[in-house]
Amino acid sequence: MILTKTCSSATGPASRTSSRSIDLKSLLAIAEEEVKAVIHSLPDELQREAQKLPVSYDSRSDEDLKRDRLDETLGLFVGASHLDGLEESDNLPPQIILFLVNIWNFADGDEAIYREEVRTTYLHELGHYLGLEEIDLEERGLL
Repeated sequence: MILTKTCSSATGPASRTSSRSIDLKSLLAIAEEEVKAVIHSLPDELQREAQKLPVSYDSRSDEDLKRDRLDETLGLFVGASHLDGLEESDNLPPQIILFLVNIWNFADGDEAIYREEVRTTYLHELGHYLGLEEIDLEERGLL
C-alpha cells in the first residue's frame, strides 16, 4: 500500500479545516489499520475479492478532481468492476483510492469519526468493485 502524494493545506473558501492537526503518517497508519480490520470482518466470499483489490492512499484529490468540483471526494474506485472484467477497463487496474486529508477534514479532526469514515468509504468503493449498491451493502450488514 503506497502513499502517492504529500499532504498539502486546503485552499479556497469551500475547504474544510480540521479542529485537530495530525501528520500524514499517522493518518496513513490509522487508515491501513481500519481497511485491514474491515477486510477481516467481511464474509469469506467478499473477503477473498477484497484481498485481491489494491488500495492506494493519497493525501487529497488531485487537480483533475478539483476541476470537476470533486475536490472533497473521500474515495474513488477506478478500473473495471469485478462484474465487468478487464475488457471493460479504461486501462487502469481496478483499485480503491482513499483521500486521507479529505476524510480527516470531513471528520472535523475527530479520530473516531475518521476511523468510521475510512471504513464506510472503503466499503462504499468496494461495493462499486463488486457491483453492489448501497442498499446491497446495508442488507448484508456492512454499512
